[in-house]
This record gives sequence, structure tokens and C-alpha cells, in this order.
Amino acid sequence: MNILITGGAGFIGSHLTDRLLANGNKVLVIDNYSTGRRDNLQKSNDLKIVEGTIADAKLVSTCFKEFKPDKVVHAAASYKDPNAWEEDTRTNVMGTSIIVQACQKFKVKRLIYFQTALCYGLHPIEQPITLNHPIMPEGSSYAISKTAGEQYITLSDLDFISFRLANAYGPRNISGPLPTFFHRLTNNKKCFVMNTRRDFIYINDLIDVVMKALSDSGQKGYYHISSGSDYSIKELFDATVNALNIQLKEPIEERERSPDDVYSILLDPSKTNNDFGWQVSTSLDKGVSTAIEYYQNFGIQQTFTHLKLEE
Repeated sequence: MNILITGGAGFIGSHLTDRLLANGNKVLVIDNYSTGRRDNLQKSNDLKIVEGTIADAKLVSTCFKEFKPDKVVHAAASYKDPNAWEEDTRTNVMGTSIIVQACQKFKVKRLIYFQTALCYGLHPIEQPITLNHPIMPEGSSYAISKTAGEQYITLSDLDFISFRLANAYGPRNISGPLPTFFHRLTNNKKCFVMNTRRDFIYINDLIDVVMKALSDSGQKGYYHISSGSDYSIKELFDATVNALNIQLKEPIEERERSPDDVYSILLDPSKTNNDFGWQVSTSLDKGVSTAIEYYQNFGIQQTFTHLKLEE
């Protein structure tokens, strides 16, 4: 197949690109390298990379016209600055609307989208969170704009699957607590953990589901990608310390969550498990160890978060 991937030089997009190329597909990547890395993708005769933004309708139209994608995976997103409302809107809303209309015009067979679990709000009203949970994205610019993008997809007549994601981690990931822990621990900076729990999904397990969706498994609509289990942030920190094989001079400070923080966020993956015949296969310790090996080999210049965090 010909698969067009927006944000293909990013964390999820690059892993998917690798898998698709290994399986004999042709891939066109559009990426502006705002958070993607050039060393995430290796040269291949079956890979074409176009540097630019999906908010450029002319560029997007040219890519679709020349490449003629059978299916599209929309992984591009603005998320690195919680105060960059204009860029979030430009990429996540306008960019998504441009991609959707290009998919319609060029008769793409299926569009796959990645939505944030923050669409359910900072304070979900049920645990685990089911697909029937109300949409309440007003807690961050990222969630608002990603949800608007999802709604434009819903408005179309496309065959689409929107994957609402748990906290994805693994090699090439530069957002969230794991790369932050690595960066601070290897630069002799103090760390702390919050007394909260989150679900974490290893990148290879996530890509397994996406590959099934690209092979026409699943029905049009919404799915969760989650391990089905939640872990304390301290468990993630301990796994990082073990992978680095270091001894801390003092125990990690574990802070009580603030009154406006939720103890656990856990997505219910049962629909995904059933429709795709899928289960996670990577333990947290194994996944963290593999991610740490990548960070040691390739380094991290900076990490990003789409939420406002205390110092």
C-alpha cells in the first residue's frame, strides 16, 4: 500500500514508518520537525520525506495528488508548549481539517487519527474510563485542539478510526515523565514523583494495533489503546533507576497530588482487545529498559509536555 503519515518523523509516526517499510509498503512522511527528529528515519527507496506543515493546504494537496495514498495516518500534532494556543489551533485544528478534506478529495480508503486521553478532562468521572465517558477537553489547549480535530474527522464521510491513547512510551519518546526522569538523573538534577497513577503503553504494542487498523480490522469510530493497567509514577521512576543501574543518595521525594489532580487515569481497552484481537505483550520494566538504552545512545536535548507542571 501507499501510506501517507503526517508527523512521520515523530515518536509514533517514525515507529510506524519503520514497520510499514519492513512490510513492503511505500510511505510518504510530512513533518515540520517541530518535535520530530531527523535521525528517527533512515533513508529508503520506499520512503519520501516532505518537510513542511500540514497547515499548508497547497503542500498537502500536492503530496496527496502525487503520492496517491491508499490510507493516511494522521500523527502530526502541536503539543510542546501549553501556552502556544495559536500553533495548537493552526496544526491540530486547521491542519487536521486540511488533511480530512484532502482524504475526501483523493478518496483515501481509511484515515487513522491519534487523540489524547485528555479529551475526557483532567478529572474523569469514572475509572477505568470507557468510550461512553463525556468529552471534556477544556483542561488544556492541546486537548481542546485535538478534540476539535477529531470532530472534523467525525464530520466527514471518511472511514476513520480515532485511537484515544494512554501514555505511550519507548525509544524516541521525548515527552512525559520517562524522558524527564532520564534527563534529570543523568544530569545530576533532583527528581520528585507525584502520588498518582497512569496507564502506560509501550510503542511496539501500540504499533501492533495500528497495523491491524491499516489492514482493515476494526470498525469506523473510536477506540482506546491502553495496557488496561495503571502504574504509580514511582514505579515508573524505579524502573528508570534500575535501567540506568544507579544508586540514589537519598530516597525519591514522593509528593501528594494537588487537590485539582486526579489519582488515576486508566482507559478501558476492552473494545480494542475484542475488535482487533490484541493484547499488550511488553512489561513496564522491559519497555523502560529499551527506552533508556535509546536515550543513552541518542541523547535528549530537551523534553516537552502539553500540561503546565510545577517545578
